[in-house]
Amino acid sequence: MIKKTTFALLGMAACIAISTSVSAQKKAVQPKQPAPVTAGKPIPVDPNVKIGKLPNGLTYYIRKNTEPKKRAELYLANRIGSLMENDDQQGLAHFTEHMAFNGTRDFPKNDIINYLQKAGVRFGADLNAYTAFDQTVYQLPIPTDSIEVFKTGFKILSNWAGRITMDGEEIDRERGVIIEEDRQRGKNAQERMSKLLLPVLLKDSRYANRIPIGKIDLLKTFTHDKIRNFYADWYRPDLQAVIAVGDFDVAEVEKLIIENFSDLKNPLKEKERIKYTLPDNKEPLVKIITDPEQQYNIAFAMYKHPATVAKTTADLQKSLMYSMINTMIAARFQEILQKGNAPFLFAQSSYGPYQGGMIAGVNAFQTVVAAKSGKDLESAITAAVAETERVAKFGFVQSELDVVKRNIEAGNEKKLKEKDKTASSAFVQQYLSNFLTGSPMGSIDFSYAETKKNLSVITLAQVNALAKTLITPNNQILIVQAPEKDKANLPAAAALLAAFNNAGKNITPYVDNAVNKPLLAKVPAAGKVTAEKKYEDIGVTEWTLSNGIKVLLKPTDFKNDQIVFSSFGKGGTSVADPNDYQSADFSGIIQESGVGDFNPSQLNKLLAGNTGRAASYIDELYQGFSGSSSPKDVETAFKMVYAYATQPRKDTEIYNKNMSDYRVTLENKNANPSSVFADTVQAVLSSYNKRDMPNTMADLDKVSLDKALAFYKDRFADLGEQTFVFVGNFDLATLKPLVETYIASLPTLGKKQNFVDIGSNPPKGIVSKTVYKGLEDKASVQLYIHGDYNFTAENNTQLEAVKSALENKILERLREKESGVYSPQVGLSVAKFPTAHYYFTISFSCATANVEKLIAAAMEEVQHIKSNGATPDDISKFKSEEHRQMELNLRNNGYWLGYLSNRLKYGDELNLVLGNNQRVDAVTVESSKATAQQYLNENNYIRLVLMPQK
Repeated sequence: MIKKTTFALLGMAACIAISTSVSAQKKAVQPKQPAPVTAGKPIPVDPNVKIGKLPNGLTYYIRKNTEPKKRAELYLANRIGSLMENDDQQGLAHFTEHMAFNGTRDFPKNDIINYLQKAGVRFGADLNAYTAFDQTVYQLPIPTDSIEVFKTGFKILSNWAGRITMDGEEIDRERGVIIEEDRQRGKNAQERMSKLLLPVLLKDSRYANRIPIGKIDLLKTFTHDKIRNFYADWYRPDLQAVIAVGDFDVAEVEKLIIENFSDLKNPLKEKERIKYTLPDNKEPLVKIITDPEQQYNIAFAMYKHPATVAKTTADLQKSLMYSMINTMIAARFQEILQKGNAPFLFAQSSYGPYQGGMIAGVNAFQTVVAAKSGKDLESAITAAVAETERVAKFGFVQSELDVVKRNIEAGNEKKLKEKDKTASSAFVQQYLSNFLTGSPMGSIDFSYAETKKNLSVITLAQVNALAKTLITPNNQILIVQAPEKDKANLPAAAALLAAFNNAGKNITPYVDNAVNKPLLAKVPAAGKVTAEKKYEDIGVTEWTLSNGIKVLLKPTDFKNDQIVFSSFGKGGTSVADPNDYQSADFSGIIQESGVGDFNPSQLNKLLAGNTGRAASYIDELYQGFSGSSSPKDVETAFKMVYAYATQPRKDTEIYNKNMSDYRVTLENKNANPSSVFADTVQAVLSSYNKRDMPNTMADLDKVSLDKALAFYKDRFADLGEQTFVFVGNFDLATLKPLVETYIASLPTLGKKQNFVDIGSNPPKGIVSKTVYKGLEDKASVQLYIHGDYNFTAENNTQLEAVKSALENKILERLREKESGVYSPQVGLSVAKFPTAHYYFTISFSCATANVEKLIAAAMEEVQHIKSNGATPDDISKFKSEEHRQMELNLRNNGYWLGYLSNRLKYGDELNLVLGNNQRVDAVTVESSKATAQQYLNENNYIRLVLMPQK
């Protein structure tokens, strides 16, 4: 299946997520103003949040919230970041964040991580932190059903706030980790191009010289006093906030904050926290950059705008109109991208925070476009910018605005219905933004009422007037990032500017292409539920339908406004003709083409305001459907299932566009070292099986749209062995007639179906392969230990325990002891079909000089677990994390959907989940040792390494 999102991700990733700033005295940007809007009223603070301030200036936000139950989200927010660093401290704000986990007054060395892991808090997945230009934030999700653990959480926050020990030995050990973080995230084309772009994107600002990662040479050599001084100067209570949201007593939490944070003191001589912003540029800024490893020709056209925090109802109305504009422009680009003659690979435009919101006070209207080649870049820019000019000149049409309003209204209603099921993390983010930027903290009820009112009063004229202000005569930036091989074909800066400025010539108004027909021309003849079975212990009902399909239903109250479902039947692409499988592999293009009389954009317009959605899929072993809906719209989701099964859509234009784009991808992918390495990994792990090899141009030449459609129709012609699973807020009586009408009526032929083993299995024995590609001192390592497997719930749990212990040991050895990596990964994959197999994976990036040493160290840890089993500490951590995670899973619709589907696929007992805790508790040192000796078997060992080219 070809994914259009590939180009979206490429485009947005290419825009440097680093911002620019200058002193507050700089003149602000002055765009054209829209039709006047009333000043509005201040947004009232949600009365359910308790806000306070200690005598030392520390702010706190407390809210009781019971989703998830027995959990709390604790945050420590600091209004400081890399902008506060002196010249000789560059990178030390981020370094300080690392040191918070390497020893504090009450938690020496790694005690914080060890303590929390034993309480079921996962390092990285739960416990984490980040540093930006003007903020450093620590997050600590923690259980509340243990009074001791919960109280300790506040002690940990207070230790981060003012009691980090900054031990010299720990500082020196962490230098290598941060250098490896820089290597892991950079040492590629994007980083090289970023360094050339910063003088443009961050022109004349402090931001350009305060990138949070800092300067590597300085990180290697700074003296300990530099980071200690930074911590003493800037980690101070008047710049800090504690945020606590969760299932607890508010008064008790306030006491814990007062008890743990009141003795923190501000420096006697406080440094001024200067606010920085970004200067204007009257003349356009143009930069063209090429790199040998850049894969695509990408251009960015930006117009900078001043940004203010929304504090009034008028501000909310304006923000809503910007959202409407973004959505309508995106829909227009989607329509263009469905055409075979689309002038670009990908394009999008939107208004929002400049550089991802990393710079306070600056927004931007940005258009990003990816061209097929350097020769096409000028015309691609012209076409993309022309769409924004079309909006500025002619505006939107009423039917577009109606669609957007209906969708916003549906989202608004859903948010209100889920009010009491809102996750604590959502409230935390709201309070975090309030502390860091002053953004409002309105209640869900207020937001609902204000949005509902605005939807009724916002006019097309208002929206079009605001859209006209997006393109400004100044503050323009034009960036091009292109492959080195296309350098000679790229237009000159003057030609790019001309294309940029003349794009709006000869444009005509937009014409809506909506189709005014029902999704289904007629309701299908209903079948019947012919048998019912109850699984009382897990709250599941099974129906057998008159056409043979089975339906499992689990009503829940985890969400008020959510139903999720999926189905499967055996077969998938595995049953395709071995001599003509390419078209089958691309049969996903049928589902991506819409359904019946509706292409994707027309379908979106038809379903505006309706939350019911469903789609079909074909993977290697199965085919089926998946979808979701609010209870009130669930019939639409059922109709879509029936439509995708019986009315697949063939669209030559969409097919041609996708295939053309994919050819460009194949032409360029070998420029990227990671892409070349990924292809090698795929080939080796499949033993070079032609069915699982990366696609080539020759493969594309064999793809036929007609054959893809024929294969799709064949897979959905006989659905009698499909099994559907529904989970969510529904009652059986309401769902039963819908199931009988739209699922019991699906076509069946009475055939027995199964998937086929295509023979794509990893090679036995010891395999070692090194790929030489890339310009930088950066290596990527992937190690696999694998083998045939007896797939049982007990074995899976024992393997997970070994994986968890190995993950801890690899992190301790490679990161903490060797200081040679940033975030090593240990993975476990088990499969039952088509043949039962398991994989342990160890992967990391590092300096090329350290590859052999770190691989040897990793394999030493493997041997240690084989010889001794997991340590009691590691087993304790595993059990706590598993039990805690299961508590959350059991109240999650998505978990139950996946769990029930997998049990049915594998032929397991449906109530297997009830024994999960017992299986986890059965893990011991001896059982982990036996499991490791059996499955960490290096007789089947694959070593794959990416090194820079020689």
